Amino acid sequence: MSLFDEHLPEEEVVAGDPELLPEEEPGATAPAPPARGQPHHSTALAEEADPREVLARERDEYLLALQRTQADFENYRKRIARLQEEQSARASGQLVEKLLPVLDTLDLAEAHLNESLEPSEDGKALRASRAMLMDTLNKEGLERVDQAGVPFDPSVHDAVAHAEAEEGQDGAVVEEVLRAGYRWKGQVLRAAMVRVRD
Repeated sequence: MSLFDEHLPEEEVVAGDPELLPEEEPGATAPAPPARGQPHHSTALAEEADPREVLARERDEYLLALQRTQADFENYRKRIARLQEEQSARASGQLVEKLLPVLDTLDLAEAHLNESLEPSEDGKALRASRAMLMDTLNKEGLERVDQAGVPFDPSVHDAVAHAEAEEGQDGAVVEEVLRAGYRWKGQVLRAAMVRVRD
């Protein structure tokens, strides 16, 4: 043994436990980590979805979207129809309300003819014209409020004069209608001016 051999170690020591170190073959490389958002296990052999199932799912989605579109359109159509009806009723009610002074004038003319002793052809024509106009408006929804002897109703009667109540009378009663009132399709256009016994 030479002088140099005394200073050489007998074995080369590797840091760490040799059993815990992986055995690597010459030329082998470490596997690349999985891409972000992909599963850690291999998906190379994963089965693809059945095309028929995909088509069925798309068909169901399109059918549902179509049904929703149809429902939205039906609701829109009903809303537009309701708005048109309301607008038409409002416009016709405004027109009838403008005709009320004409009806009042016809009422006064008929009352004057009734007081006249001599019937005339003009009077007959006036009565016929008034009756025809009232009949047409009644068919469209106009209702005349001109009855006497009925209980007083503040929703359709406007009491402008009062008289003493009769014995045994129960509640206020319309004694005389001074000017007729009118309803249009159930709504009061103008209250009747009345004298009330109360």
